[in-house]
Amino acid sequence: MRAIQYNLQILYYCSNNFALLKDLARFILYGNYFVAFCVVALCVETSIQLQVALNDFWFYFFVFAASVSFYTIAYLGEISPGTTNKRSRWYLDHKRIIRISHASLICLMIVMACYLAYKNFQSLRYLTIIDYLLLIIFPLAGLSYYGIPFLPGIKLNLRKTGWLKPFVIGFVWAGIVTIYPLLYHQMQTGSGYQLPVLAFWFFVKNWMFVTVLCIMFDIKDYAADYNQRIKTFVVQWGLRRTIYYIILPLSVLGFLSYVLFVTLHHFPFTRIAFNSIPFMLLIIVAYSLQRRKPILYYLAVIDGLMLVKAACGVLGVLLIN
Repeated sequence: MRAIQYNLQILYYCSNNFALLKDLARFILYGNYFVAFCVVALCVETSIQLQVALNDFWFYFFVFAASVSFYTIAYLGEISPGTTNKRSRWYLDHKRIIRISHASLICLMIVMACYLAYKNFQSLRYLTIIDYLLLIIFPLAGLSYYGIPFLPGIKLNLRKTGWLKPFVIGFVWAGIVTIYPLLYHQMQTGSGYQLPVLAFWFFVKNWMFVTVLCIMFDIKDYAADYNQRIKTFVVQWGLRRTIYYIILPLSVLGFLSYVLFVTLHHFPFTRIAFNSIPFMLLIIVAYSLQRRKPILYYLAVIDGLMLVKAACGVLGVLLIN
C-alpha cells in the first residue's frame, strides 16, 4: 500500500513539473523569447565568421529586447475574445503579464538607447554616410511590416502583401544580424572598419535563409490568409507547389551558391561541412511540411533552424583554430 502511495506521489510530482515545463515552453515560444535568442545567436555567428571581436553585453541585450517587442506588437493588437488561434488565445489568457513584460522591455530599450548614444557619441564620427544609411534602412523596412504612411491615402503594409513580405522580413533580419554587429564594433573600437566582400555574401546568405523560413511560416497561416485574401505564396500556388517549386529550389540554390563561394575562397573542409548542415536540415523540414504541423512545430523547429545555423557557423570556425 505504501509503495502504491509512493508511486502515486511520484507521478503527481512529475505531472506537475511536466505541466510547468509545458507552460514555460509556451511562454518562451509564444512570447517570442526563443526567436529573439535566435537573433542574438546569429549576431554572434556574424562576428565569429567574419573574425571580428564580439560586442559587449548591452548590444546583444538591446537586440534581444527589440526582437521580442517587435513581434509582440503584432499579437497584442490582434487578440480578441472570439479568436480560435492558439497563439492569439495564449496572448489573451496572459494579456496582463505580456503587457507588463512588453512595457518593461520598451522602457529598458529607451534607457539603453540613450545610454549607448551617450557612451558612443564621440564614436559616431567614424561612421560614413553609407553606414548611416545602413543604420536607417533596416528599421524603416521593418516598420513597413505594420504599415508606413507615405502620402495621404497611401500606406505600405507588408502584412497585406503576401508575396513580398518574406523577402522584406529576410532583408531586415539579415541587416540586423549581419550589418549591425559590424557597425557597432566599428563604433566601439573607433576604427574605420570597411565591410569586406565576405560580409556582403554573408548578408545575402542570411537574407535568403530567413526568407525561405518566412515562406515556410506562411504555410501555418494558410487558412487565415486565404480568408483575408492575402496572396502569400502558399495561397496562390498551393502547398505542394510552394514546397517543390519555391522553397526547395531556393534552398538548393542557396546551398549551391554557398558551395561555389567557399570553393573559390578555399575554405577548410570542416568549415564547409558544418555550414552545410543548416541547408540540409532546411530541405528536410520543407519536406515535412507536406503534413499538417502544430504551431509549436513552426515556432520551435523552423525558428530553431536559425539557432542551428548560428551554432554550425560558430563551430565551423572554432574547430579549425
